[in-house]
Amino acid sequence: MTYNHSFRILVLSAFLFSFACGAQQENEKKYSLFNPVPKALMREMNTDRPDVTESPYTVDAGHIQYETDAVRLKREESELNKTQTILINQANVKIGITGSTAIQIGFQSYGLQKETEKSSGNISKTHGFGDITFRIKQNITGNDKGNFVMAVLPYAKIPSSQYDDESRFEYGLIVPMLYKFAGEWNLGFQVEVDRLKDQDLPEMHTELLQTLTISHPLTKNIDGIAETYYTYDFKAHQFANYINAAVQMEVAKNFKVDAGLNYGLQHHAEKHYFIGFSYLH
Repeated sequence: MTYNHSFRILVLSAFLFSFACGAQQENEKKYSLFNPVPKALMREMNTDRPDVTESPYTVDAGHIQYETDAVRLKREESELNKTQTILINQANVKIGITGSTAIQIGFQSYGLQKETEKSSGNISKTHGFGDITFRIKQNITGNDKGNFVMAVLPYAKIPSSQYDDESRFEYGLIVPMLYKFAGEWNLGFQVEVDRLKDQDLPEMHTELLQTLTISHPLTKNIDGIAETYYTYDFKAHQFANYINAAVQMEVAKNFKVDAGLNYGLQHHAEKHYFIGFSYLH
């Protein structure tokens, strides 16, 4: 059995595991998609943004959380090309299904991409609607109590992009974790394995991503977030290291705004700059 085939089976198993756990929780809990958790009993709002490390918490059953990059600027460089992409409303809609299961639908409302060929200086520009991503988050432990929280999050990206002609079907498995310390210090970490398209070729490669993030309130309504992570391309045997920083401010109950950057240290690593917001209903 090949490594890639084993990885496909692993991701599919995670999807099936999420559905099975969701069905079990639905039997154990009286709240569901069609019988929402009363607002007085809802958990505190937790977001997957603005850091790369996903939150292991799920949205309460019957509720919807909307998270988005209002604007994101992405710069990347390969041996052949320089690429700059502006994304408008890169959103993630999260829907609570049971007490520990949520589905997520991600989409990019509009993208503008400028690609410069290094050898000739030729510039090409494309724009339009972006890709669609489907994810299932299944909390394993700590959703309602305890200091350690963990979830599994398989995903699949559908190549619907109008601005990126090289977009391909991609998929992966994310395992986010969080440990809560005294004094409102939170330590997040994540292990992720992805099957992704090569940067300049139509071929695919497998990539490992690991993160470490620390967050703490700076003031009553503002959290500071510092993060580092790396990716490893198993095909090219290439590492990319990143340092990230962001702030997130609670403007009103269940409404937060944020801004930050993901900065790749290597010359070929991506650089991201963004502002966004999250809203729980």
